[in-house]
Amino acid sequence: MATALRRRSFQRNLLLSIGGVFVLFAVCFSMYQYGREKEYKIDILHSRLQMYNYEMAQALGEDSLTSPRLFRDYVAHHSVEGLRVSVIDRTGRVVLDSRNADVDSLGNHLLRTEIQQALHSGNGYDIKRLSQSTHETYFYSATRFGDVIVRTAVPYSAELTRSLQADNTYIYFAAVLTLLLGIVLFLITRRISRHIGYLREFAVRAERGEEPDTERECRLPDDELGDISHTITTLYWRLRHSEEDKVRIKRQLTQNAAHELKTPAASIHGYLESILDNPDMPEEKRRHFLERCYAQSERMSKLLLDMSALTRLDEMDDRRERRQQDFRQVNVVQVVRSVIDDTALQLHNKGITPSLHLAPRVEVWGDQSLLYSIFRNLVDNAIAYAVGASRIDIACREAEDDGRHFYEFTVSDNGCGVAPQHLGHLFERFYRIDKGRSRKLGGTGLGLAIVKNAVAVHGGQVAALSTPSGGLTVRFTLARF
Repeated sequence: MATALRRRSFQRNLLLSIGGVFVLFAVCFSMYQYGREKEYKIDILHSRLQMYNYEMAQALGEDSLTSPRLFRDYVAHHSVEGLRVSVIDRTGRVVLDSRNADVDSLGNHLLRTEIQQALHSGNGYDIKRLSQSTHETYFYSATRFGDVIVRTAVPYSAELTRSLQADNTYIYFAAVLTLLLGIVLFLITRRISRHIGYLREFAVRAERGEEPDTERECRLPDDELGDISHTITTLYWRLRHSEEDKVRIKRQLTQNAAHELKTPAASIHGYLESILDNPDMPEEKRRHFLERCYAQSERMSKLLLDMSALTRLDEMDDRRERRQQDFRQVNVVQVVRSVIDDTALQLHNKGITPSLHLAPRVEVWGDQSLLYSIFRNLVDNAIAYAVGASRIDIACREAEDDGRHFYEFTVSDNGCGVAPQHLGHLFERFYRIDKGRSRKLGGTGLGLAIVKNAVAVHGGQVAALSTPSGGLTVRFTLARF
């Protein structure tokens, strides 16, 4: 009920604001048009009387306008019902008048509006003024000819009043048009209000954590407003599900980390408990248990270091632009040679020969320690899991896509390879193909996840493929310097 009242209130306010502006415009336009049409009709009447004045001056001659005989003969032969004609000199004195022979009793007309206008601009008029001599209301029109002014006047009869009034038809038309537009405006505002009501109801449901009203969303019109409403709801639920996925991933990561840490911790606890419970244990066996404790503690330490590295990479990815400001020019060839030198003993023990297919200088814009981490984890992964491998190849080629220049690196081995169903999951955290075997080999399950995040921080992409001749190939891209 409250939502419906607010929606109606919004619609009413929108309708009143827009409708009020339109009505104000319609009223102002009508008043302007009314005054303009009335002025136009007055101009027509003034022009007709001016024409009479000019015809009289032309017929009598300007020098004979003050002749009583000629004046009365002309007025008698060109009489118009109710028309009154006067001749006035520049001082405002009435010289001749068709209605009153006693011109001395008419008073001075110098201050009359039409006389003042005629003296200044040659002609003038005055609307609906009461005559002091006849006590009738006239419309006056005056024209100056030399030193005299001819003034004609017509009384304000009912017919003249009607003729000077503006035509009200357009006012009725404007009123009907305003009504029709008001109806259209009402329908439009109601439609907008319906969208606002849906979005408000959606916001209330979202605040309560309820699912959206899909049936009502389906009834949204197929237009821009409907698209906007649908887009807003879709984005919200996508963000919400994304947040839920993040929470689920973090929970899963915590569970996996706890599980991975539990195994070495339990082993250390068991070995130490055996040593403490058996003080007469042979020295050789005691030393073996202590070595196993040391190995498990190293495994636990590596796991914690890898988790810490992933956490830092996640933070870097969230503020990638800020992190990239600290990037420098790095020669990848030097980084790869450092990795090969640091793992030379492990490679030799596994019987793996490294082969580099790199140009003398391969320069990228990045973080040297992260680039080292990428290649070190890939080489360590091959040493640990590429069973039967005799070589590891590291290659690079230049590539271009939509005007973007980058390097494409591949790290390949000729070991046992990985089944196709596992390739898409290798970069997931704690993912293991053979969990028991992976733990025996000392892996943390985070090496390739670190590779993926480090490549992402540099704006690249990474993928795992099966080597055509057998084995695993990891391909990733880095932007050129």
